[in-house]
Amino acid sequence: MPLGPQERVVFEEQSTPLYEEIVTTGGVSTTDKRIAKRGELHHAFELLVDVGLVTRSEDGQSWRAVDPAAVQAQVVAPLGQQGAELIAESAHWATAFSTLSHAWRRSPNAVGGPFAEIRGVATIGTFLASLVSDAEEELLTAQPQYRRGVKQLDAGVGTRDIAALKRGVKMRTLYQHAARRGADTRKYVAAVTAAGAEVRTLDEFFNRLIVVDRRIALIPGHEGTDTAMVINDRSMVSYLVDMFERHWERARPFTSSETSLMRDIATEQRAMTIRMLLEGRADPAGAKRLGVSPRTYAAYVADLKNEFEVETRFQLGYEMGKRGISGREDDELAT
Repeated sequence: MPLGPQERVVFEEQSTPLYEEIVTTGGVSTTDKRIAKRGELHHAFELLVDVGLVTRSEDGQSWRAVDPAAVQAQVVAPLGQQGAELIAESAHWATAFSTLSHAWRRSPNAVGGPFAEIRGVATIGTFLASLVSDAEEELLTAQPQYRRGVKQLDAGVGTRDIAALKRGVKMRTLYQHAARRGADTRKYVAAVTAAGAEVRTLDEFFNRLIVVDRRIALIPGHEGTDTAMVINDRSMVSYLVDMFERHWERARPFTSSETSLMRDIATEQRAMTIRMLLEGRADPAGAKRLGVSPRTYAAYVADLKNEFEVETRFQLGYEMGKRGISGREDDELAT
C-alpha cells in the first residue's frame, strides 16, 4: 500500500490507538470483528500490517506488536529517498524552464513587441531581476533622485548585482552627486566595486535607465514609479546607450578616497544651484534636479546668500547677474 498524506492521517488517528491497545493487551485476536474485512478498524489494521508493526503469533491465533524502532527505518528512509528524488527532479525542471524563459526574454516578442508597458512595482521588480539574471555581457544603470531611488537599496539588489559580476558581466552605474552622502549607497558601491563594477556620479539630473547587453532597456513610464517601458528596438536602445555614454564621460568616479574630489563635487553642486536659481526654478524642481531634498536645496541657497552677502533671492539674482555669474563658468573655461 502506498503511504501518503491520507494514510498518515489514518495512521495517526486510528492505527496508533490500535497499536497501543495491542501493546497493552499483548495482542489482538485474528477473529476480532473490528479488524475484519468490513470492520471499523480494518483500514487502520491493514496499515499496521503493511508497515510491519504487527505480526502473527506463533500459533496463528493473534496479532502481536513489533518494536517500532525496527520498522521505522524501513518506512521513513524510502520516503526520504523519494523526497530527495522529487527535489532533485524539481530542480531539473526549474533549470529546463529557466532555459526556456531565457530564450523568451531575449526574443523581441517577449513583452509584446519592440515597446511594451509593464505595471506594478512588484511586477517591475520581478521583470528586472529576471533581466539581470539573464545578463551575459554588460549592465548599464542610471539611478537618479537619491531620496526615492538610491536610498531604497537592499541586500537583495547587492546580492543580485554581485552574482552578475561574478558571472563576468561588466557593470557601470551612474548616480547623482547627492548619492555620495548616503551610508547605504556607499556600502553598496564598496561591495559592487570590489566585485569589479564601476560607479560614477554626475551633478545634473537624468532619468532612470537600465540597459542589459545593449539589447533591451527599461525606462520609467509616463504615469510614474508604478509603470515602466520595456524597449527591445535596437535603434532606440543604441540611442539610449549613447545618452548614457555621454553622461558617463562627464561623471566623476565614486571612490572611497574622495577628499579632493568632494571639493570639486561641491563646486559642481554650487554651480548647478546657481543655474537653477537663474532659470527661475521652484525649490522642489531645483531639489529634484540636484537629487537632494528641498531642505538640503534650501540650505544650498542660504549658503549662496551668505557668500554674496545678501538677504533675499531677488538680491542674490541681481548680485550674480551684476558679477556675470551664470553657473557655467567651468564649462566656458573647458571650451
